[in-house]
Amino acid sequence: MRIPAHSVCTAIRDDIVSGVYERGGRLTEELLARRYGVSRVPVREALRTLEAEGFVVTRRHAGACVAEPTELEAADLLEMRMLLEPLGAARAAQRRTEAHLKVLRGLVRLGQERSRRGHSEDLRSLGGWFHETLAQASGSPALTSTLAQLRHKIAWMYSVEAPADPAESWAEHGGIVDAVARGDGERARAITALHTERATAAHRLRFPGGDRPDRVRSSQHPVNVTGPRH
Repeated sequence: MRIPAHSVCTAIRDDIVSGVYERGGRLTEELLARRYGVSRVPVREALRTLEAEGFVVTRRHAGACVAEPTELEAADLLEMRMLLEPLGAARAAQRRTEAHLKVLRGLVRLGQERSRRGHSEDLRSLGGWFHETLAQASGSPALTSTLAQLRHKIAWMYSVEAPADPAESWAEHGGIVDAVARGDGERARAITALHTERATAAHRLRFPGGDRPDRVRSSQHPVNVTGPRH
């Protein structure tokens, strides 16, 4: 069975984000094909996609390598998200479906419940699903794709401190959903802008000054064992 290139791309991207491959490290087709249990063809296609996304660069005499973004480039990502997240919320207020609202409200209920019970380990993934769904509700595939790439790259470059008051953060999520449900684009934009600005303040660069991880960790993503990853 041929493993789709997008599944290989997802696996490599996840491993770059989690630090399996050090910044600046070589990514040879042979090594990647062996690591993920696939042929070189989907690896080659995946590397082209990752280069377009900014995770990989091609260097003379070295081939494909993990990118080494500067602190300025990392800061630009946060600024871009601060501009695009509110835009997505405003668009969602005009274009969301009832299915989007159902999912968003369910995530807010779960987030508020976990906040009350102190289950902080669940909140980050719930927050990620919330913002992914909100972007999808914008009805703009280009905006949704751009925000997804920003989230991946920000997770790669930054660690995030847990909010001092998770309940407040989830109250803001609830306010966004209420505005989206009413079709109030300006209110949705304003609350999302405030929420994103507060979240941005909790981000810390993983490798300030160009520091790198000490070693390459073992991959946890053989893509031909459990089938294609989505």
